[in-house]
This record gives sequence, structure tokens and C-alpha cells, in this order.
Amino acid sequence: MPGLGTSFGRGGATTFVQDLKNSDCILIEGSNFAECHPVAFRFVMQAKERGAKIIHVDPRFTRTSALADTYVPIRSGTDIVFLGAIINWVLRNERYFKEYVQHYTNASSILTEEFRDTEDLEGLFSGFNESARSGGGGSAQSHEGASQSRGEAAPGGGYDTQSWQFEEEEVPRFDGTGTASVVRRDPSLQHERCVFQVLRRHFARYDAQMVQDVCGTPRALFEEVCEALASNSGRERTAAIAYAVGWTQHTVGVQYIRTAAILQLLLGNVGRPGGGIMALRGHANIQGATDIPTLYDLLPGYLPMPAIQRDEQDLASYLKSNAKPTGWWANLPKYMVSLLKAFYGDAATKENGYCFDYLPQLTGDHSMIPTQVAMKDGEVKGYFVIGQNPAASGLNAELGRAAMERLEWMVNLDSYETDTASFWRREGADPAKIPTECFFIPAATVLEKDGTLTNTNRLLQFHEKAVEPAGASRSDLSFIYQLGLRLKECYKTSTDPKDRPILDMTWAYAHEDERERSRGEPSALAVMQEINGYRVSSGEQVSGFTELQEDGSTACGGWIYSGVCPDKQTHRARNREADDYTSPDWGFSWPANRRMLYNRASADPAGKPWSEAKKYVWWDERGQEWTGYDVPDFPLTKAPDTPAKPGATGMDAHSGSDPFIMQLDGRGAIFVSSTLKDGPLPTHYEPLNSLVPNALYKQQHNPVMCEWKRRDNPYNGVANEDYPYILTTYRLTEHSGIMTKYVPWLAELQPALFAEIDPELAVARNLKNGDWVTIRTAVGEIEARALVSGRIQPLRLAKGRWVHQIGLPYNYAPLGLAHGDSSGDLVPLVMDPNVSIHEAKTLTCNIRAGRRNKRKRSHVDEDVPAAQRSQEGAPTAHGRDFPGPQR
Repeated sequence: MPGLGTSFGRGGATTFVQDLKNSDCILIEGSNFAECHPVAFRFVMQAKERGAKIIHVDPRFTRTSALADTYVPIRSGTDIVFLGAIINWVLRNERYFKEYVQHYTNASSILTEEFRDTEDLEGLFSGFNESARSGGGGSAQSHEGASQSRGEAAPGGGYDTQSWQFEEEEVPRFDGTGTASVVRRDPSLQHERCVFQVLRRHFARYDAQMVQDVCGTPRALFEEVCEALASNSGRERTAAIAYAVGWTQHTVGVQYIRTAAILQLLLGNVGRPGGGIMALRGHANIQGATDIPTLYDLLPGYLPMPAIQRDEQDLASYLKSNAKPTGWWANLPKYMVSLLKAFYGDAATKENGYCFDYLPQLTGDHSMIPTQVAMKDGEVKGYFVIGQNPAASGLNAELGRAAMERLEWMVNLDSYETDTASFWRREGADPAKIPTECFFIPAATVLEKDGTLTNTNRLLQFHEKAVEPAGASRSDLSFIYQLGLRLKECYKTSTDPKDRPILDMTWAYAHEDERERSRGEPSALAVMQEINGYRVSSGEQVSGFTELQEDGSTACGGWIYSGVCPDKQTHRARNREADDYTSPDWGFSWPANRRMLYNRASADPAGKPWSEAKKYVWWDERGQEWTGYDVPDFPLTKAPDTPAKPGATGMDAHSGSDPFIMQLDGRGAIFVSSTLKDGPLPTHYEPLNSLVPNALYKQQHNPVMCEWKRRDNPYNGVANEDYPYILTTYRLTEHSGIMTKYVPWLAELQPALFAEIDPELAVARNLKNGDWVTIRTAVGEIEARALVSGRIQPLRLAKGRWVHQIGLPYNYAPLGLAHGDSSGDLVPLVMDPNVSIHEAKTLTCNIRAGRRNKRKRSHVDEDVPAAQRSQEGAPTAHGRDFPGPQR
């Protein structure tokens, strides 16, 4: 989540859902909160009962819209225009929280003279290099706000970020031994090259008229949103923003979130009760799956995976590349060495670099989509699929199924038969011609196993096994544990150095219960205790990550979770004592059981609450420490008037009024100087498949978005008359995928795929409610039932042009009681360059009455010519859309 990580320092929601009840205004955009997160939505309703204004911005009128005070329609894919125009309105009307912006953001930092904005270069920033167009997303360093080295061109992108840097000046070092370089600032915010003025110019053309012309949002509604947010922000009031995959699944998804982050910093809403940005996770453990990651480019606790591109061949070079000189990330060596000790135990010593060379080295983007492409081209032999169904939910899904046909073997671990497990018997396939050896491993459901879930609050909660697993089912933890034991057995006599990582890995997770042990189940508690961390000499648990060391004396499997099991008797994820607010004894929230991140910002620079109404954490003058309703996100005894020490390292380089401790300068980043591959400020680019040209710049698309220009992955293009309608996808409450499609009473509520269309489009295309319709893109076609509904309306853009949007649920597939075609069969492969996420929320399509053609083998199933292939399935960056040199 680098949209949040680069802005504030950590890639997680800045607040917790229970705190939404304290909001005075809540903007929900990129989320159908009420339907997709119904349990958490009750806190939004509590805020409304208190008098808060609820605003919902969405292409469709949904259950969330029905409960909001204001519903705002928008063309899918234009949120940067909408949010950027709010930023412009706030700046132009001087409705920003001036003290907060001056002291807690980098608005005063001055950029070098070399920087050029998109306003100067037709939609490009300075430093764009047309020749650096090899693809590859997912920069690990961006996930938690750590930045790249100065001037380093983003791997696989097109920008050299040297010109994005801040101007520096020399000041006396804190210890009197010379001078130190510090960022030059203008506290008055008047310097023409300070971030504040650059931001003002950047969004100057994003205004109410542009919103109406590009987004299709009426001016009056837009201005109502601006006034509501500004009126409910400041010393006495706070506003929150909530989003979900409606923002993330775009080729500029990270920059959507960045725009919201900038807005919340301007309004002074980050780190304060009733404020912040709530990143809503769609399933119970998505947050946990990034914390202790299933992501290819991260190690536990958001430590970057070593990469060949950064020349990290040994521990020293890795630490030099990734540890930061100032801020909390200066502690990275402690977390990395402790992680290696947890991985490899006694084998990891100072002399051998704590077995750092056992770790794999990234050679490119190994996320799901490039791997799928490499699989299609025969570069991947085997595939483990655990708790996922890419044959149904993947993009260009038929390409994914065809890719599976080229495997030697595939292992699918799931509680139900999935479309992935049975890809070989799909419509149009001939099982006799598919050589892939498929293994289906029955998995225990959540009710049949112990374990933890980490929800959207960053909250770990332990769940006990309620019933025994059915049949031969075992937990996924058991599967991984037993696989590790068997691999150790296979290699136990090996003397080959390449086998040492398997032989030396710690694997002592035997269950404490003899019956479970006899069944082959490992102990989830033992795993959690290792993740918490312990002292190597005694085995004693550490109480938190502040006790971790870089000398090999501590081991820790995930530093951000440290403190969840502070001793052998305590498992704080089991705690179930609630109160009416922060509930510190209900579960464990990382880091350090802290519910609200950056909460030092809830007090003014002097350490006093901005107001009694929004009191949360403050400086206790008598006790000489920070106190309040939460664990302070700040050094506990660091007084507000503590000066920064120029030339110092770690937290000493921050003052007592720098609340964003994970950042190099301790401040919220309005301008991101290095990390993001597609720019330091959000910029509107049209989606890959769009109906209209970019109204703001000659550059139509994100210049560094990742594409696959292959015969088996065709694109609709821009303003293609064959595809005259906009398509957006969404989730349903009653049907979320594999588990719900086998539940009869849920299948009865949402039995089959449907396409939601507006009445005018229905008349134009001669469609009636309940009719079969076929939806087509260049990638493929699917069939669905027509749902003619006033919940989705045509939008009027510039020059009186009307556009129609079609809504399509994305969780259907042929298998199960609730079934239908997969929307993934329409969506081409294209990615955001920062996090390798697809663009499924906006594309173009056509629709006609009647059922689709019977499926048969097509160009998607065939091999592509060698000239269209790329090593490891790597994409290419999009590049410049307009001819001629940069000005």
C-alpha cells in the first residue's frame, strides 16, 4: 500500500473502524462500504446518528449510497480529477489547516530548480527516459514508505528521480564537528519552489468545470462535497476518507490513494480522532497476508526482498541499500538480522552474514500477472495455488487457464472444488490434450483450524478450532509444515550447498496437544511465538520490537507483530475485553498494540490537544511523557520542544514535533521525492481502455504503466467505436466467491451473473430486464442476465457527450450453485507500475441482446510468436503518447 506508505510511513490504514463514529464527515469513494464491509459500516451509521455528513462517490447508486446523505455519481477512472479539484478548491479558498500543514507536512520543503511538473511537460514529469521502458512493478521499497536512493531510476520504469529531490543547505552539526546537509524550507510557504506552491500550480486546472466535463459529476454536487469536507476539518472537527479496491484496481491506483492522502494532510485529518484514511480490506486476512507476506517482493514486516537490480548480494550491501539514516527505519538492521535468526537459527552467524545468501534475489517482477504470462510461455514448471481461484478471478482469465495447460504439475489447496482445480474440464477444453498433472488437496475451513486473522484495523485476532476437519482435510498450516518436514527428509543426506537453506531452516512447530500432533497438525501458537520474537540464549520472549538487536542475540519472525506474545503464557490476539472506544484488550493491533497511527499529530506542536473535542494523545508535563487514549506513536519521553539534531541518525534527527516517525524527515509527504515510479504528485491519466482523450494533457495514459502487447492479450484502445460503453466491476454481499457459491441459501439470493444497465441504454440496445445479454471486449465475451436499473445512470461529459456505464459483479464462475461466466474473461492484462495490480474497475465494452457463442479454442489459447514473448513474463512500460522532444 505505497499510496499510504509513501505519504505517511506505513502501508496500513491510519485509523481503526471503531473511530469512524467520531467523524464529523465521512467521504466514501472507491468502496461500497455498506455491502462489502457490513460489520464495520455500523460505525459509519453511528457517526451519522451523531450528525456526521456521509458522502458516497461511486459510478453506481448502491446500498451505501442509499444510507449516505449525499450520493455523487462519477465516471469510473476519473477520481484523481475529482480529488485533485477538491485540493485546488481547498487551496484557492484557503480552507486548509495552516498550522498542521506548516509543522507536520513537507509543504515548506523547497524543490531543486531542475524539477518540472506535468503542467510544463504535457503530462510528464522531468526525468522521463523513453529508453528505460522495460516493465516490472512492485517496488518492495515503496510498501512501507522507504524511498529509493537519490537519483535512482525506478527499476522497470521510465523516470530518473534526480530532479524530484529537495534543495539542501549546510547547517552546523548537532555535535559541533562540522556541518550537515538538511532540506531547505520556507515556513511561510511562499517560495515559488516550495511543495505548497508546486502543489497549487499542479492542481490549478483541476476545478469544478473540469470535474463536470471529465467525471460527469454535476458542479453543484462537487462543490457540496468540498464545503462539507472543509467545514468538518480543523481544530474542532475532523473528516475521514474510506476506500477499497474501487481505488486500487487501476493503472494509477496508488496515485488515487496519494491524492486522498494529500487532501487529508491539507485538512489536518491524519493521526486525529474521527479523521484519517480507512483502507478497507475485503477479506478477513488480506492485511495479514501483506504483513507476513504472500507478496513476492517483501519479507515479513515490510522488509524488502533482496534484489539483483540493487546489487544486494550480501547483508552489508542490503542494509546499506535499505536502512534509512533518519527516522524509525534506521532500525531496519535489527529487524533483518532478527528475521534471519528466526529463519535459520544456529546456522545464522555473524561470520556467514546470518545466512543472508540463503534468501532468493529478485530478478524482476514475479507477481501473479507476469508469472501467469511466463507460465503461458512455458517458463514455469509448477504452480501452487492456495486459497485463490485465478481461473475464475484472474484477468484475461482464459489466458490464465491456457497457461495452466503448459505446466508440468499444479497443486491446488482449497476447501471446495474450484475452477482452477478443474480448469482442464472447462468449456472448449480437451482434457486428453492437457498434460498438466493436477493435485487437489482438501483444506480445512476457518471453523476447522486454529489460527489468527489480521483485519483491516491491523488487528490480530486468534480463532479457535470449533469442529474437526471434514474427511481428509487438514489446515493450510499443516500442509506447509508437512511439506517442510518432507523436504528436510528428502535432502537430509545432501552435501550440495544449494540445499542448505532447506536443511538449516528452523522448523520446530510441533503441536503441544498430543492428539493434534498425531494428526500432523503443527502449533499455530508456536508459530506466533516465533513471529513475536525471543532471546536466542534463553528462548525468553521479547516484550516488543524495541528489544530486538542486530547482533544475533534476538530472533523475530515479523517485527511489527512483536508484542503479541510477550511471554510464554500470553497471547494477546486471544484477548476479548472491549470498551467503548480503543479497546486495547481486544486482540492486538500492530505496531505495539496501537490503534491509530501517527497519533502524535492529534496534539499541536507544543504537545497540547488541538481541541478538547478532538483530544486523543498529548504531552503530560507533570509525568514528562506522552499519554492519552492510545499507545503513543512517538518516543514516549521525547518532549515536544526537543530540537532536531542535524547530522544525527535515527530518531535523534527528528524534533519533538515531527509526528510521522517512519519518514526520513518526520513529516507527512505531500510531495514524494523518490519512491513512486509514476510521479511525485498524482496526475490524471485515462484508463488503458477509455472512451475519451485525456482532457488535461497530451499524455493519454500513465507513461510507466505495465503492458503486454501480445496476440493473446488485445486491448480495446482509445475511443474505439466497437466498444462504446464503460464497464466497471464490483462485489456482492451475498456472493463473495468460492465459499458462498456452495451455500444454497446464498446462491438463492444471487443465483447467477447479471449486468446492471441504465434504462436509456436498455432502450437503445433493445434489452429488457431478465434478458440474456452478451458483453464483449477485444479479450473475449461473456453472457449474463440484464438488470435494467435506475441505480446506474448515464453521465454527461464535455460538449454534451453522454456516456453509459455497465456494472458487472466479478465473483461468478461456472462451478457451484451460484454460477455464471467470469468477468475476468473481459479484462486485459495491464498493471499499476508500483504494486503490480490490475485495472478491473474501468474498461470499455459492447453489449448486445442474446447469448454468447459456444466457447472454442482461440488465439488466447495458442502460443504467441517468440517476438512477442518476454523473459519471466515481464511487461513493457507504456511510454510517451505524444511525439516530439520534452520541452
